[in-house]
Amino acid sequence: MEQQFHRIKRLPPYVFNEVNDMKAKARAAGEDIIDFGMGNPDQPTPPHIVAKLVETVADPRSHRYSASRGITGLRKALAGYYQRRFNVSLDPNSEVIATLGSKEGLANLASAITSPGDVILVPNPSYPIHQFGFIIADGAVRNVPVVPDQDFFKAVESAIMHSVPKPKALVLNYPTNPTGYTCSLEFYEQAVDFCRHHEIWILSDIAYSELYFDGVPPPSILQVPRAKEIAVEFSSMSKTYSMPGWRIGFAAGNKHLISALTRIKSYLDYGAFTPIQVAATAALNGPQDCVDEIRALYKGRRDTLIDSMAQAGWDIPAPPATMFAWAPVPPAFRHLGSNEFAKLLLTEAQVAVSPGVAFGEHGDGFVRIGLVENRQRIRQAARNLKAFLTRYDKVLEESERRRAVAGE
Repeated sequence: MEQQFHRIKRLPPYVFNEVNDMKAKARAAGEDIIDFGMGNPDQPTPPHIVAKLVETVADPRSHRYSASRGITGLRKALAGYYQRRFNVSLDPNSEVIATLGSKEGLANLASAITSPGDVILVPNPSYPIHQFGFIIADGAVRNVPVVPDQDFFKAVESAIMHSVPKPKALVLNYPTNPTGYTCSLEFYEQAVDFCRHHEIWILSDIAYSELYFDGVPPPSILQVPRAKEIAVEFSSMSKTYSMPGWRIGFAAGNKHLISALTRIKSYLDYGAFTPIQVAATAALNGPQDCVDEIRALYKGRRDTLIDSMAQAGWDIPAPPATMFAWAPVPPAFRHLGSNEFAKLLLTEAQVAVSPGVAFGEHGDGFVRIGLVENRQRIRQAARNLKAFLTRYDKVLEESERRRAVAGE
């Protein structure tokens, strides 16, 4: 029996799949693909965190059903982190919940608070779940710019004026995936004042807040006085502690939103395996030199990428944060669009990147490069790219010459 499902019909084809399928076929054919496509941390989880997991999993009592909203110690540890890092006080019982990663937390909250037809303001380009979490929940998404400047608020004001019904929530994500943009505390202050005035919820995603490279730690929106009246913030241990497969994240902030997420989550999952939660608690409460090491690793890769690609002929802005570079498609290939350029780069240079259009139509003209290969592989990618550009410069020159001759 074949049947169309309403929510599945609302989801467009997953743009990443086309490049991923090509990548899989190339590898099956024996090609060495340098993979910058997915933001999948490649470093092992720090040993003391793994040791706590092993220790806890040996206790058979830890194999029972876990706590959906997170064990008490884990929620207290997250509150302690916010106090140390942001000087923000949180009640671990009413203002913190553990989630199966920030992605799942945001998607579940979208399901909890979205009624059919509700309008949500989402930056474009953005991480796909920021839009599709609400589309899956039968909401409607209206795009706003991603650059955190005064034009941002003009665009949000216009979106409010021209939206029926009035938008329910605004999604923010700084440092941003995929662009790497960061914002200031002053921007958050404006956002809180603006959204309090218009009675709009703020859903902030700071999954990359510990991967910053220019010496200035990104702020939390919860640092703004009265932010907790309208805002909830999602964070993750995936990048900070190199724990992507562990699926541990958090939501913190507004009690009403945390309560809604807690309730719907209790219907959907039992929470992460208890030994994982115990190990995550040890990560937050333990030595933080591993975080500094992970940050330095990505900074070194960023610097190598920017320098080596510039030497190869591709100028890429240095991202101030995240584990991604947001690279403009070289001018000679811009007419192709990001998806076709990504496929060309894969077949001709054996380098995989994510097409910017996968993050929204305003991402076309860019590709996202994940800093998930070591520096030697990054330099190899630059050499491959240089050879590719040299070949295609000649092809493009010949094409232009033929067009000129044909026009005479």
